[in-house]
Amino acid sequence: MEAALFIFSLVDCCALIFLSVYFIITLSDLECDYINARSCCSKLNKWVLPELIGHTAVTVLMLISLHWFIFLLNLPVATWNVYRYIMVPTGNLGVFDPTEIHNRGQLKSHMKEAMIKLGFHLLCFFIYLYSMILSLINE
Repeated sequence: MEAALFIFSLVDCCALIFLSVYFIITLSDLECDYINARSCCSKLNKWVLPELIGHTAVTVLMLISLHWFIFLLNLPVATWNVYRYIMVPTGNLGVFDPTEIHNRGQLKSHMKEAMIKLGFHLLCFFIYLYSMILSLINE
C-alpha cells in the first residue's frame, strides 16, 4: 500500500514538474513579447487550480499515511498555493491578471516563483523515487 502511495506521488510530481516548466515557458514568452498578456494569463490561470489540487492531494495523503517529514516538506508550498488562490483581489481574472502582470515587477516575481517551484518539485521527485524504491524493497 505504501508503494502505491509513492507511485501516485511520483506521477503527481511529474505532472507538477511539467506544469512548472509550462509556467516558466509561458511567462518567458510574455517577457519576450511573443504572446500578449491576456492570452498568457488565460493559459496560466486555467492550470492554477489543477496545480493546487495536485499538490494539496499529495500533502494530505502524506499526512494521512503518517509520513511526517514529507508532509512537513510539502506543507509550506501547499499553504502558499492555497493562500495565493484565496487572496485573488476582486475584479482580477485569477492569480495571473493581464492588467497587472507588468506592474510592480509581478512578471519577475511570478517567474521566480515558478523557478522555485520547479526546484522544489525536482527535489520531491527524487525523494518520492527513493521512498518508492525503499517501500518496494521492504514489501
